[in-house]
Amino acid sequence: MRNSIILAGMMALMLTACNNQEKTGPALTQSGLDPLKFEATIDGQQTHLYTLTNKNGMEVCITNFGGRIVSVNLNDKNGIPRDVVLAFDNIEDYQNIASDFGASIGRYANRIAGAKFELDGTIYELLANDGDNCLHGGPKGWQYKVFEGKQLSDTQVQLSLDSPDGDMNFPGNMKVKVTYTLTDDNAIDIKYSATTDKKTVINMTNHSYFNLSGDPTKDNSDHVLFVNADNYTPVNAKLIPLGKIESVKGTPMDFSTPKPIGQDINKTDFEQIKLGNGFDHNWVLNTNGDITQLAAKATCPSTGISVSVYTNEPGIQVYAGNFLNGRVKGKHGIPYNRRTAVCLETQHYPDSPNQPSFPSVVLEPGQTYNSECIFKFTVDK
Repeated sequence: MRNSIILAGMMALMLTACNNQEKTGPALTQSGLDPLKFEATIDGQQTHLYTLTNKNGMEVCITNFGGRIVSVNLNDKNGIPRDVVLAFDNIEDYQNIASDFGASIGRYANRIAGAKFELDGTIYELLANDGDNCLHGGPKGWQYKVFEGKQLSDTQVQLSLDSPDGDMNFPGNMKVKVTYTLTDDNAIDIKYSATTDKKTVINMTNHSYFNLSGDPTKDNSDHVLFVNADNYTPVNAKLIPLGKIESVKGTPMDFSTPKPIGQDINKTDFEQIKLGNGFDHNWVLNTNGDITQLAAKATCPSTGISVSVYTNEPGIQVYAGNFLNGRVKGKHGIPYNRRTAVCLETQHYPDSPNQPSFPSVVLEPGQTYNSECIFKFTVDK
């Protein structure tokens, strides 16, 4: 009789625990994200939130909607946890508010002039979504697609996408993979690969908005930036490269010696600053595709948190959040005001399909596109 009572009590406790789990759902992430708020069916596919954690306790959260980094959580120099990227905390906002926060951009990151390009005598008319330019793959680029997600381990997730011929009017059926790996030295290693059955163009990047203070009410002016580049590609009023490569020396574009982002960002007597409303340009990296060489580094003095960028790409777009305006509210309902973050987008140069002097972005059948970007985080005590 006594054993029966104990067994009945245990069953009741288990049932209560199960009911409580059903009510509360999965535990919140370190950065306070609720995984249930990322569960949805979009275009017939299921979205999720994937959590990566390394041995140091650093956490990175990723959604397969747009292959986006949603949070990067690590301790600052005082041991205080900081989430250092801008994003939304639910899938509905990603659907309803146009943004590139944390996204795996494709097919073509950055701008293509006039929303068209010519390939082997065929002119491909794209969809304009930035004046008369095509920006980040068009109005429904890959940042608005649902990738098939597969969590390979506690530290790795693989996202796959089949992009049909004619997707946003780009040619070729493409099979794409993006693999995120969180390493034990606090790096997010992003590997992109793609194949096509028809000659096409491709240029992928990650569009994370970094605020290394962990406080998006603060702007990026104190972030100290280094860019390993002696040259950049100046632009016209539509932010399309002029086809020239010019020296940064003696200009506000010179980050070859680290300096605060805010130091020269308002020097509008320099035409490129005026045209870009600040920094929104492609720097020509000195690294020559060597991923072991430092391409760029941003540091927040108040938290001691730095992100170092490594890539096999020839360029990096530094965008200082000039067009954020406070109308969009992100995680925890915080408005994202002007210049509250900096994007460090590894890439081929903007408008390369129309600029024969720039490195080629053409991908042919039988070839595999491979691009890699590493965001390594360190903390100076």
